[in-house]
Amino acid sequence: MPISKYSILIDPLLRGLRSCLVNSSGIKKGDKVLDVCCGTGEQVFSYGKKETIVVGIDIRKEIIEVAKAQKEKRGLKNVSFVVGDAQKLPFKNDSFDFASICLGLHEMGQESRDNVISEMKRVVKKSGHLILVDFKSPLPKTVPSFFLRGIERLAGKENFRYFKNYLANGGLPELLKKNNLEIEKESELIQGLILIIKAKIIL
Repeated sequence: MPISKYSILIDPLLRGLRSCLVNSSGIKKGDKVLDVCCGTGEQVFSYGKKETIVVGIDIRKEIIEVAKAQKEKRGLKNVSFVVGDAQKLPFKNDSFDFASICLGLHEMGQESRDNVISEMKRVVKKSGHLILVDFKSPLPKTVPSFFLRGIERLAGKENFRYFKNYLANGGLPELLKKNNLEIEKESELIQGLILIIKAKIIL
């Protein structure tokens, strides 16, 4: 999907999710937060309203340019954006209090999902938290789920294959078990379509 359409069509649909994520996460003033696969930066800006220090990272240079332009337009000094690979995060161990990824894990292969979560764990402090947001598996039998499947098909064969693989492998709960993470808080949005999980690392 072209960036302009992403910003115009997708971001407004996720505004409720953005604010819910900030309110339910426990993120507070002064925390250092990383948003992985940040896209146009809307979640980063939402975190920034809490007077946190926020970094957004995405592998797509062109979409990071959109995010940086929005940062300048909004005059925000406590957020920044980096072009980089979520599977090889360019940050030191224990750099952040929180790391989040919103609707990105279903868009990648199984090995990549594990690599991304492993990197998020590495850069988060042992006392910190991971915020994982994605579609519930199995999908609820609702109208939003019906439309979601259609959207994922339109996104292309590769994207739809990743989406189906994500669901077939149990979604977020199974990823957490596999990657030694413990659920602290869990909530749902859009008639159970989207699952929000706050997790901590099992030491």
